[in-house]
Amino acid sequence: MYLDRVAGMNKITFFSAQPYDKTFFNRHNCEFGFDLEFFETQLNKHTVSLIQDSNIICVFVNDIVDEIVIKQLAEKSVKIIALRCAGFNNVNLEAAKKYGIHVCRVPAYSPEAVAEHAMAMILTLNRKTHKAYNRVREQNFSLNGLLGFDLHGKTIGIIGTGNIGKAFSKIGKGFGCRILAYDIVKNPEMEKDGVVFPDLDTVFKESDIISLHCPLNEKTKHIINKNSLTLMKKSVMIINTSRGGLIETTSVIEALKDGKVGYLGIDVYEQEEKLFFRDLSEDIIKDDVIQRLMSFPNVLVTAHQAFFTSEALTQIVLVTYNNIKELLIRKDIENKLALLV
Repeated sequence: MYLDRVAGMNKITFFSAQPYDKTFFNRHNCEFGFDLEFFETQLNKHTVSLIQDSNIICVFVNDIVDEIVIKQLAEKSVKIIALRCAGFNNVNLEAAKKYGIHVCRVPAYSPEAVAEHAMAMILTLNRKTHKAYNRVREQNFSLNGLLGFDLHGKTIGIIGTGNIGKAFSKIGKGFGCRILAYDIVKNPEMEKDGVVFPDLDTVFKESDIISLHCPLNEKTKHIINKNSLTLMKKSVMIINTSRGGLIETTSVIEALKDGKVGYLGIDVYEQEEKLFFRDLSEDIIKDDVIQRLMSFPNVLVTAHQAFFTSEALTQIVLVTYNNIKELLIRKDIENKLALLV
């Protein structure tokens, strides 16, 4: 087995591990032979001490991997930080370089999974199927309050045209929608498919639905804000299945109150690390912002669920394992998009 060539470097410690993480990583480990250790707790400066005799850690979107944590990891001889996700805004890459720790990620995993969830949120908010389901179970067969609109002929604005944005564009085209898109670099494949790439203000002004599929960085943080909201159509629908920090939540709440935003679907939330992936049904939630959001009848919140398909989880596991394998054997990864440091 290849691990014989890297003796003593085969233990992976997982943080923020859910039951499905254990199931899928254990299921596919037979061909790799790693020693796996799972912790449900989030990685932060207080939980680094859980790492014992492990040179590799595997983290998710809400783990805190700042310079303080990375320094502690280096002191524990950790050599690889493997993200089992595409986003890496929670990792201080400069600190990882400073302490000589490799950082890798899963740059693409079933983009259709996230794109399909975005469309599911649009359809749910529009046709109010979640409300209809509950009504019928209570023997209320009235249609009052369930009025929707035809998606056919509407304009969808896509911000971010990577793999997920491209997959979502095809779904939107299938519904007969006009697609506008914005990205730093235009996607020629999408242009051939009839997608128009105007400036960002035009996307905001002309879209009936805006769907966010861009990474979170200094340029995209709070891309949905008080100023951009003023450009949008009245009763615009906003969908975010990317990163919570793309939306300035307080501004969107005001826009929901005055009717500027007619529908909001979020699978991510700026303060989600305190909420998502946990059962808080018996707890008092102290986050007044998320409570306010959930009080609106035209807001749909799912708990970072968009990636959650069998195909996506399988791909995440295999890419994560292969990234680690390549780094252990040759200190590099063939897919350059997967290697961050």
